[in-house]
Amino acid sequence: MAHWREEYAAALAARDRREKANAAVYNAYTKLADRTAAATAPDNKNPTQKSTPSTPTTDSKKQLILTSGPSPQDLLTSTRTDLAEAQRSRTELQERLARATTDLERLRKRSNYDGRKMTSMEGEITHLQLRLKDREEELRGKAKLLEDFQDELATLNLQLNMAEARTDRLQKENQELVDRWMARMGKEADAMNNASKFS
Repeated sequence: MAHWREEYAAALAARDRREKANAAVYNAYTKLADRTAAATAPDNKNPTQKSTPSTPTTDSKKQLILTSGPSPQDLLTSTRTDLAEAQRSRTELQERLARATTDLERLRKRSNYDGRKMTSMEGEITHLQLRLKDREEELRGKAKLLEDFQDELATLNLQLNMAEARTDRLQKENQELVDRWMARMGKEADAMNNASKFS
């Protein structure tokens, strides 16, 4: 925003430089006008000239001063040129000021729009952060449930393995008992058969 101010200040400084550059011309013109007025004034209105009589040498010096400086027409032309340049510079500065003002208004509107958008985005970010926090809590709860389930599953697998081992052991013991009972029954049957043969 300070850009247009710097340009305006630079234009004012350039104008001052131009005007000061012609200050010598203005001073010379002022002195010339004073001398011309003094030379053309009647003797009774110029007390200095009454006390100092005019000599041929003084008149020739006056003529030399009048002819050596710039002419009034040159000064008028130079002044008109400076005035036209100042007018052109003023018009240019007015146009630049209007453009800078328009840009400033556009930037202000954009800034207001961006401010509203930032407020909306900040609200959305806050909402999303809350939702993310809820999801993280939910994930932690589910992870805990999964861990508990895995622990319980490991316990059940251990119990199942122990039950299977016990079942295998009982089956072996049962088979041994059946085998022993069958062997005993076989012996008793053989003994009965043998006894019935001799009777």
